[in-house]
Amino acid sequence: MLAQPSVPATTLQRKVAIAACFGTFLEWYDFLTFASLATYFGVLFFPAGNPVAAMLASLATFGVGMLVRPLGAALFGSLGDKYGRRPIFIATIILMGGATFMVGLLPTYAQVGLWSPASLVLLRLLQGFAVGGEIGGAAVYLTEHAPSGKRGAYTSVLQLMGPLGILVSTLQVVVLQHFLNDAQFHEWGWRVPFLFSAVLLAISMKSRINMHESPVFTRLREHHGLSKTPLRECLHNRHTLGRMALLFFCISAGGSLLFFSSQIYANVYLKTVVKLDAQTAGTLVMMSTLLLIPLTLLCGWLSDRIGRRPVLLAGLILGCLSILPVFHGLMHYGNPALERFNRDVPVVLRGDACHYSPFARIRNDCERNQELLARLGVSYTLQSAPDTSMQVAAQAPVSGFDAAMLTDALKAAGWPELADVSRVNTTMIFLLLLIPLMAVALITGPQTATLAELFPARTRYTAVALPHNLSAGWIGGLSPFMITLLGVHAGDPTAGLWYPVGLLIMASVVGLLFLPETRDTPLDE
Repeated sequence: MLAQPSVPATTLQRKVAIAACFGTFLEWYDFLTFASLATYFGVLFFPAGNPVAAMLASLATFGVGMLVRPLGAALFGSLGDKYGRRPIFIATIILMGGATFMVGLLPTYAQVGLWSPASLVLLRLLQGFAVGGEIGGAAVYLTEHAPSGKRGAYTSVLQLMGPLGILVSTLQVVVLQHFLNDAQFHEWGWRVPFLFSAVLLAISMKSRINMHESPVFTRLREHHGLSKTPLRECLHNRHTLGRMALLFFCISAGGSLLFFSSQIYANVYLKTVVKLDAQTAGTLVMMSTLLLIPLTLLCGWLSDRIGRRPVLLAGLILGCLSILPVFHGLMHYGNPALERFNRDVPVVLRGDACHYSPFARIRNDCERNQELLARLGVSYTLQSAPDTSMQVAAQAPVSGFDAAMLTDALKAAGWPELADVSRVNTTMIFLLLLIPLMAVALITGPQTATLAELFPARTRYTAVALPHNLSAGWIGGLSPFMITLLGVHAGDPTAGLWYPVGLLIMASVVGLLFLPETRDTPLDE
């Protein structure tokens, strides 16, 4: 029996779900508030003068938090397998909430210089460390309380905390932007979502302190079945290690790539590449996120009926087939003038030693032109030549670097500085955003239950948390940064989308070959 003797099973399961989900919601809210404000942080916390570098630095700071997730997973996962799930959840929520609140108090680069980005990175590291202990552990805890035959549906609610975290953080930003002008938002409005996390932390702490320990862990402890060195045991057991590799390359990689592409990078893409205004872009992403809630529940329920494997594979395959067409469609319906310009107007950059990197000092006129074109969202062809020049269509070449003259040449050829509001098809953009969202739901619906069902009870927390956070952090979390960076180097803003597509193809192949069916697997073994 799953419940504590003195508490009815359904009552306990409801309390467990509320406590686990609310805490995870706060973790995601804290973590994703940063992501939704990444475009503003480039200006607030990094040196002015190179907007592309500032944007990439902001996205890289977001990625830094993802990189340390595995360290948190290794530490908190081992502690969770040795001492119990409950105390670890309390520790991670305090660490996460405190770090997020402190972000709201940080001075900007204009106020204290380099101390500002340094402090931001430090707090971002603490956030990522805490999330590493939370994500994966919550999946184990909730699944170990789940009713038999309904694990997929019961545990799918945990996956709603990601979209709900995005929804609430994005809604706050949209509301603030509606009531504040741009200067007010940059001056103090961006701090509000971070400071508000203190209220959510207090509520979450109350629910987590009242949590029961996992019944599976309790029985292991009573029968002296706990692992003394969970991490070492995982790494020395070939079956467990193989399942961890499957989790890393297939389930977690696919889910995180789709989640960050459709929920995080889509917002960045609409604002910086398609050139939609921030409020419209945020509203569209927020509205699409609303539908992820019922879709995730439906897919969790479906996995209880037909199995985890077919649902997960359907999500992976749909994802790798849809990303490129969807993002091209976002440009087509969001800024048709820019799409037509990039397609029909040849822009040729000629020069020598054109090796622009946002992380290196610009050394010559050719690299200055590359930086300008990347900032303007203009695709171009690079040709080797002894002297630097830029040619737009059949116009006379612009020698050297002249930003004003080049911008005038682009405008004369039809380049739009911003999306034309009268030509933005918001309905089609919304419908396009739903396609990768469906792929996300197909993976996240059964994901929570699958994570726990793959591994034995004595090392389950560690075996789930470590590969899941490695994959979500190193593959999924860095995807917005990698997509942007690859696009800058290729001279085509959409070229970087091959990063998630290629990895999703790999995840689909691994899943087809090795993913087992885990529905109804006993959890006490």
